[in-house]
Amino acid sequence: MKIIQKYKSIGGLALLVFFGAFISACSFDEQVDPNRPSLAGVLTDASENQLNNLVVGVEAAMRNSLPIQTTASGTMARELYLFDADPRNTGDLLGANGSNLDNNSFYSTAPWGGRYVAIKNANILLQSLDNTTSVTDTQKAGYRGFAKTIIAFELIEVLKMYNRARIDVADPDNLGPILEFDAALTAVRALLDEALSDLNSAGSEFSFPLAGFDGFNTPSTFAQFNRATAAVAAIYAGDGGAALTALNASYFDLAGDLTIGPKHVFSLDSGDQTNGLFKIPDNNGDQIIVHDSFIADAEAGDTRVDTKTLIRANPTTQDDLSGAYQTALYASNISPIDMCRNEELILVYAEANILTNDLDEAENALNVIRNSANLPDMPTTIVPYTAEELTTELLRQRRYSLWCENHRMFDLRRYNLSNTLPIDRAGDQIFNVMPIPLSENE
Repeated sequence: MKIIQKYKSIGGLALLVFFGAFISACSFDEQVDPNRPSLAGVLTDASENQLNNLVVGVEAAMRNSLPIQTTASGTMARELYLFDADPRNTGDLLGANGSNLDNNSFYSTAPWGGRYVAIKNANILLQSLDNTTSVTDTQKAGYRGFAKTIIAFELIEVLKMYNRARIDVADPDNLGPILEFDAALTAVRALLDEALSDLNSAGSEFSFPLAGFDGFNTPSTFAQFNRATAAVAAIYAGDGGAALTALNASYFDLAGDLTIGPKHVFSLDSGDQTNGLFKIPDNNGDQIIVHDSFIADAEAGDTRVDTKTLIRANPTTQDDLSGAYQTALYASNISPIDMCRNEELILVYAEANILTNDLDEAENALNVIRNSANLPDMPTTIVPYTAEELTTELLRQRRYSLWCENHRMFDLRRYNLSNTLPIDRAGDQIFNVMPIPLSENE
C-alpha cells in the first residue's frame, strides 16, 4: 500500500498531514509544496521571513477549536446550551441518562488538539532559532520570549479544561509524561519567567509582526501580556502575593478601560477563520442558548445581561431543554475574542487581595467591576466582609463578566462548588473536567 504525505499550510507553517493507514509494508512518496517551506527547511537555517511565517502559524493555531472548547465547558458549567445538529452537545456534556463523557469524541479531542497544535508550532519556532544565523541574538530573544509565553498561555487553557497537561512535547518521538495540575502549573510559571528574561533581552522592537496584539507588539509591551498571564497562573496556584507582583508589571489598571488586552482576530479572507462563537440572531439550526439561571440569578440592572444576551423572538427547545435567550456576545463573525483583558485582571487583583487578606482592597476592586455593570457598591450594612463573603462575590462577578469565555467550569472546580450547579433534566450529571483524549492515554 502506498501512502501519500502532503504538506498543509496552516497560517504560513507547513505541517505534515498523513492520509491513509500505516502498515509495515507501506512505501512512501513525498510531495512538497514548492510555494511553502517544509518542516526540514525551517529547522535548518531558516530565513527571517520563514521565522515570521512560523509566528503567524502560532497565532493562527491559537484560535483552533476555541468555539468547541468554550461551548463544551460552558455547557458543563450550565452557562449555555449549544443547540445544533450534534446530540452530544445536549447529551454527553450534560451527562444525560447517566452517560459519561467520551474521551474519543470531538468535545474532548478538539480542544486538546487545538492547544497542542499551537504549542507544537511554537516549539518548531524555538527549534528553528537554534539552527539559524539569519537573525541576531537580540532578535532571537524576542522570538523566544513570544514563543514561550504563548506555550504557557496555551498550557493554562489545557489545565483549565483537563486538570492535567503534557508539558514536554518538543520531541514528538519522546514525549514527556502528563503531569497533574500542581506540577504542570509550576512548570508553566517557570516557563513564563524564562520568557520574561528573553523579552528583557530582546531590545526595543520585535523583528516580526503580531496580529491581535495592538499595543503589545514590542518586547516591553508584550512582556506586560507575559506578566498578565503570570498573574493568572499565580492565582490558579493560590499565590496571591506573586499575582500582585505580576499585575504591577502588566497592563492591569484599576481605573482603566476594561477591554484593553490582546485578542484573537478573525477575517473573511481566503484561508482565514471566522469567529465560531458568533451566532445569527433567531437562527434555529445553530444557536448558543443562554442557561436560564444566568438570567434568573442576575442582579436587577446588571447591564452585562443586556450586552451579552438577546431575547429571542420565540423561545427554542431541543432535547427537552429550552431557553428564551441567545448569545449576543459577539457582533459579527469577525469580532475578536479576548485572550485576557483588563476586566479579568481586575478580578484577578480582587482574588489576589482576598488571598493576601487585604479585604478592603478586594472589595474596592469588586466594586469597580460592579460599577462598570451599572450596579451599586456592595452593601455597606454588613461590613466588614469576610474573605468567604468576598469570594462569593468574586465568583458572582467572574460569572457575569466572563460568561461564555471558558472560565466558569474551572472556577467552580477550583473552589469545589461544582455540586451547586442545577440539574436540567432527571438523569443528568455534573462534570467539571474533560477526559484526556484516548490517543494520549499512557
